[in-house]
Amino acid sequence: MTDWTKLRKNLIGDGKQSPLPSQIKLPMLPKAVMEFSEKAEDPKSTPKVLSKIIETDAGISCELLRMVNSSAFALRRKVSSIQQTITLMGIRSTKLFLVTTGLKQAMSTNDSKLINLPNFWSTNLERALTAREIARLMKVDPDVAFSAAMLQDFLLPVLSKELFDFYLQFTINQDSNPYLLNEYERQQFNWDHCAAAANVMLDWSFPDELICCVFLHHEGLKLLTDPELGKSPAAAVAVASLIPDPLRQDPNGLNQLLTLNAAWPEFNLFEIAEQIDSELREESTAARNYLSLKNRLEKHATLISNE
Repeated sequence: MTDWTKLRKNLIGDGKQSPLPSQIKLPMLPKAVMEFSEKAEDPKSTPKVLSKIIETDAGISCELLRMVNSSAFALRRKVSSIQQTITLMGIRSTKLFLVTTGLKQAMSTNDSKLINLPNFWSTNLERALTAREIARLMKVDPDVAFSAAMLQDFLLPVLSKELFDFYLQFTINQDSNPYLLNEYERQQFNWDHCAAAANVMLDWSFPDELICCVFLHHEGLKLLTDPELGKSPAAAVAVASLIPDPLRQDPNGLNQLLTLNAAWPEFNLFEIAEQIDSELREESTAARNYLSLKNRLEKHATLISNE
């Protein structure tokens, strides 16, 4: 069992050490999310009390009910109240969902010129669905894997807006001199979006397991060989982060996934991609025009056959 608090302290300490420049304007989490997160830590809090907090935010309430009534939960009867939802999901899982949904809501007004937000969130959702599936294969917590994968890049719209010239140069360089985004960031700023996001999440009192998974999400396949984390949600998130994204953060991500597919019999990349593509398009209308992992694998197979 991973001691997430000990790991978080080893990775980033106890906070107050954010590497972000002071001029970076961070989003504000919805009040309902902050209040729920705080109250959820009180063992005396009940679903009835906590539901009243969520119900103060109509948008988050609707999203929570939509999610729990989706085909992913396969409920025999529809859930019609927030209190029922919390009772069904449990307080911890509800909190994980709320912090991801609240953060997405907070980022919805960002107007980065480099990142198309509908495509950005489609990528995050695809990675989250994939991380959840990989976590199930590993028999580790799928909810943590899903939430962490949704959160892993949440700062990139803000950073690419506030530090536009640096991130623009990265995208230009990818055609002639491909780089890992986190390595490029460390060269330019002495920090990367993984560490920055982890520190922000700590300031917002996010769970330590989410903080650690986000910090480590660019570790890729090598995290699978870690004696402690190789079979943890962090490894599932790191593998899912290899799915290509519009910024091309890891230009070799698809090849690494194909390598894993050949080495791990239970990990059938093509079946997973097919399943996730279907779930993705059911969950998000914005994904209709999105180039998914399934589409990329089909293009890759066509290129191979034409060689």
